[in-house]
Amino acid sequence: MKKIFLALALGTASLLTAQVSVGIRIGPPPAPRAYRMQPRQPGPDYVWVNAYWYPSGKKYKWHQGYWTRAPFQGARWVSPRHEGGMYYQGSWERDSDRFDHNHRWDRDRNRDWDRRR
Repeated sequence: MKKIFLALALGTASLLTAQVSVGIRIGPPPAPRAYRMQPRQPGPDYVWVNAYWYPSGKKYKWHQGYWTRAPFQGARWVSPRHEGGMYYQGSWERDSDRFDHNHRWDRDRNRDWDRRR
């Protein structure tokens, strides 16, 4: 009985510290497009996000590069990637904190900034 309890306790502890990553199974994106120089930085607290392809339904859409402010202090942009047959969307991360970019906010001038209240 002790062994079973110990095994359950250890298993539960490892689950609590695990990180979950969700990917979309889709073929690789097209090669990146060539584009002109990035525009001038609009302010000191803005971060440049490089252009990238992202899945939309069964195909990819091109997302132009842009200046934006991070959604929370100390966040860094982790670019989207395709590896092992899976697509992982771009996100803002700091230590164990993660905030996924939502393409519905692209028309908003502030994009991801101030979305976490």
